[in-house]
Amino acid sequence: MIKIITTGGTIDTLNYTDEKDAPREHKSAIRDLLKTARLTVDYVVKDLFAKDSRLINEHDRELLVNECRNSKEEEIVVTHGTMTLTETAEYLQKAQLGKTIVLVGAMLPFNKEKSDALFNLGAAIIAGQTLPAGVYVVMNGKVFEAGNVRKDFEKGTFVEVD
Repeated sequence: MIKIITTGGTIDTLNYTDEKDAPREHKSAIRDLLKTARLTVDYVVKDLFAKDSRLINEHDRELLVNECRNSKEEEIVVTHGTMTLTETAEYLQKAQLGKTIVLVGAMLPFNKEKSDALFNLGAAIIAGQTLPAGVYVVMNGKVFEAGNVRKDFEKGTFVEVD
């Protein structure tokens, strides 16, 4: 069983008009994404909070750490906004939870043309089932270890730290 924890961000919304807008009313896209993907593995979804990642604070990150720590599932995917996804990954890594935790986001919402949301979520679910315990970021068809990844704002991708 894989646990999917939602925290908000572009991957988890259907109502951004462009990448600079914050969602006006949250309607989670994750269940729609999972249905579209025809996922056949057992999973459970936990909506932890729904925030633009620029607004995620230490309290929110502690909620996430506790949710992961107290989860009976050993394989966890966290959907997260891309602006502070790497900071949250490092925070989780420092907690040393002994589980496989994969953070994933999207540059464009699921319902927008050329969205990367479905691809990224699928890749994160596969990574969560196959990687050893640790904290990872999965974006743009790559797996990064927490602490060794940054968002390249010019290219709109994630890259290894130089």
